[in-house]
Amino acid sequence: MCGIVGYVGERQACPVIIKGLHRLEYRGYDSAGVALVTPDGGLNLYKCKGKVSDLERFLDGKQPTGTIGIGHTRWATHGEPNDVNAHPHFSASGNIALIHNGIIENFRVLKDALVQHGFTFRSSTDSEVLVNLIEYIRDTNGCTLEEAVRMALKQVVGAYAIAVIERGNTSQIIAAKQSSPMAIGIGKGEFFLSSDAASIIDYTQDFVYLGDGEVAVINKNKPLRIMNLGGKESPVDIQKLELSISQLEKGGYPHFMLKEIHEQPDTLVDCIRGRVNPDTREIILSGVLDHREKFLGAGRIIFVACGTSWHASLIGEHLIESMCRIPVEVEYASEFRYRNPIIRKDDVVIAVSQSGETADTLAAVEMARSAGAFVYGICNVVGSSIARATHSGTYIHVGPEIGVASTKAFTGQVTVMAMLALVIGRLKGTLGEDKYHEVAGALLELPQTMKEVLKTADQVADLAKIFTYAHNFIYLGRGYNYPTALEGALKLKEISYIHAEGLPAAEMKHGPIALIDAEMPTVAIATQDHTYEKTLSNIEEIKARGGKIIAIVSKGDRLARRCADYCIEVPVTAECLMPVISSVPLQLLAYYIATYKGRSVDQPRNLAKSVTVE
Repeated sequence: MCGIVGYVGERQACPVIIKGLHRLEYRGYDSAGVALVTPDGGLNLYKCKGKVSDLERFLDGKQPTGTIGIGHTRWATHGEPNDVNAHPHFSASGNIALIHNGIIENFRVLKDALVQHGFTFRSSTDSEVLVNLIEYIRDTNGCTLEEAVRMALKQVVGAYAIAVIERGNTSQIIAAKQSSPMAIGIGKGEFFLSSDAASIIDYTQDFVYLGDGEVAVINKNKPLRIMNLGGKESPVDIQKLELSISQLEKGGYPHFMLKEIHEQPDTLVDCIRGRVNPDTREIILSGVLDHREKFLGAGRIIFVACGTSWHASLIGEHLIESMCRIPVEVEYASEFRYRNPIIRKDDVVIAVSQSGETADTLAAVEMARSAGAFVYGICNVVGSSIARATHSGTYIHVGPEIGVASTKAFTGQVTVMAMLALVIGRLKGTLGEDKYHEVAGALLELPQTMKEVLKTADQVADLAKIFTYAHNFIYLGRGYNYPTALEGALKLKEISYIHAEGLPAAEMKHGPIALIDAEMPTVAIATQDHTYEKTLSNIEEIKARGGKIIAIVSKGDRLARRCADYCIEVPVTAECLMPVISSVPLQLLAYYIATYKGRSVDQPRNLAKSVTVE
């Protein structure tokens, strides 16, 4: 969850690193720091608790110099957020500096062994153990820094992306990764290092993505070298990242989250483009069609995901079972990997992750592959770990999502899952042509439909002012919109810190209705589908007990207005695509309640964007 940036070349490293850290702050903002090798070979460290702006103030007047350095913005795992636990970490002698994203699971054993050899520790982090282990191995064996890093990592159990520099060496960074992302940007006589290539796109579009168990030796004015932990060199595969700087800026919006909510008509165009023929309504997903036998022969489909991606997967379950008549299970990746699940050779496992780096989902992918299942990825970040680890897949193509609370990724994931279900259903013959063309047509109209629903923003903003008092919320939905209720509740929790619970509307009377009173607002998704009348009955039950009701209803609805206190009308699309539309007012409601409460919308407390550790 932390952000890593490094630079070696002819430029002053500190401004490059600070700019990159600002771009990566969505990955962690508990503390930040920079280590630089000075022109005369000294090794200087600057770090503090707080955000990157706090680090900038700390650096003011200190004139940090050096053309090689590493920087880090932290989301705490081991050790509370403070100045001492901030990265980079020095070795005991102060000769080596290291930044680390991930968790060293066996750090206690390693630390005890180092203490017996006379090492002392300043912090309570697992990362300081690793830098001291590197120093111990180097001093004991008289080897190079590269060799010491490789030897140390052979003793490490866990996940890591690391960058290491040393006193006296003004031209070299050693980097390595295992289950945590690391990209190397290649310039002319210079290299850039980051846990997210987008953070350094200002300087280069040419990147090398390290694989698990790989170590990079990065020297300015020399070719990049990549090897495994045994020292065997690997070919350097340079990939071009097509990304515009404007995608990484707020573009006049006060927060990235609001920008990303309003980007959704355009991101849906990008998601659908080249996949749904506007003339014939034919849907082409090459990742499915190239492996059609796997889907046609699937005895079961298993979605593995976390958070928002898990909610999208629940909708995917509904879509595939309805259109393809294949049994579907939706699993939390974090539970799936530890439950000793039954995985069969004819299973198709679909891994869903915005970042493509979610640690639990990536581990579930590896488990499924080792059991012989066909693994399909749905993710957003091109070249991400999950994209590389799966047999096939589909990118959602919604562009960088910087706000911690996912918005456009959710609607992109659901859109891809709808296309997936349509393609498989047609291949299997379980979906009639009329239904196929109806939903395909609705997909083509979805960006325009999204523009219509965004016109509710001012109404939702006014409504949000009324409910800033609330300490609890209930969200209700049925069918396709039950997962939408879960997602709406999650958005409110994430950024406003109001407790919220998403429920199937029919389950209210099986216990949760006891919570209803005048202080408990309920958001009910009551768009016109085959569950509409049942949902209205559930709303009436809440109204009879004094509950305040905000209803998301279809445009022109009259019945729901009789029992709901407030109604937000949304345009109508195909029933299976309504979650894409009905989720938008819920995103806006969470956003405006959070802003009225003065919350840090893009960087909510205790959260980071990409969960790359367990």
